[in-house]
Amino acid sequence: MTDLRPGYYRPSDERHEALHWRRAGRSGLQLPEFSFGLWQKFGDRNDYETQREILLAAFDAGITHFDIANRYGPPFRAAEKLFGRLLREDLGAWREELVVSTKAGNPIGPSPYLRGGSRKNLLESLDLSLRDLGTDHVDVFYSHSPDLATPLEETVGALVSAVQQGKALYVGISNYPVERAHEAAVLLREAGVPLVLHQPRYSIYDRRIEQQGILEQSAEDGVGLITYSPLAQGLLTDKYLQGVPSGARAERSDFLSPDDLTEEYRTRTARLDELARSRGQSLAQLAPQWVLRRPEVTTALIGASSVAQLQHNLQAPSFAPLTDGELSVIEEFGVHGTGLRL
Repeated sequence: MTDLRPGYYRPSDERHEALHWRRAGRSGLQLPEFSFGLWQKFGDRNDYETQREILLAAFDAGITHFDIANRYGPPFRAAEKLFGRLLREDLGAWREELVVSTKAGNPIGPSPYLRGGSRKNLLESLDLSLRDLGTDHVDVFYSHSPDLATPLEETVGALVSAVQQGKALYVGISNYPVERAHEAAVLLREAGVPLVLHQPRYSIYDRRIEQQGILEQSAEDGVGLITYSPLAQGLLTDKYLQGVPSGARAERSDFLSPDDLTEEYRTRTARLDELARSRGQSLAQLAPQWVLRRPEVTTALIGASSVAQLQHNLQAPSFAPLTDGELSVIEEFGVHGTGLRL
């Protein structure tokens, strides 16, 4: 058992064999099939010792990639500061084993210099992120979302500069539509800084990257996909089958509302839950396994509110591959847009 006393943490000796590894597109970067995202529940409103325990358990379980952004909290920048503390007090001795990612571009304040894809915002934001993280570089620096008011050449140029200045080893994009993602990949390749990762949302209930051709485009451009929300904000679990439990995310999330949990949602989710149980697993395990079936997906981003939840979900790849018949059931009941605000 990991000793969680300050100064006593030592990672599990079995961590390197705990998960399978996949190459990010045509790059040399390999990532575990699961990455850990600090998008929600890793801000000042949550207990640090609980957050620390979850993150160290993730590293023990073989997760080496931790995905952050200047916007994550709340408040903004809180997740970066939290992870910086973890590096300083626990994980710093294993920094070379970690892939630490951050992003910039989504709004973190009213100033025009705190949003968008301008060179000023991206590079100054990266400097703040490095200060908050307490490290001299991040492994992957992302443009968090497309900024149609800024020339793509300027955004790409800022990403290239981050690598040339030694402040990032690789670059990525997040939530880009297919045409702009392809254009960014071409511009970056021409600049000698290949696009390594694209981070879109993907789940049984969110099929946009299938519908928009992002899977095929990423494969053609040699870009790995790091997909987030494989559980669709908890919709692809049994949590909401009987209503909204007290304290559940749907009570307070900007991305999920009790009004979205219709009878149609419950009917479809109950059928998917039944399928998962027939396979001896939970729906929370089937959902990421379904995402990872795609060879274009390098890694699936997950979060957790407890060590037990994390360990449960990480068992997903241990189950038998989904059969054609089971995939047909998922196609029938896993209807795009179910319960989600798209």
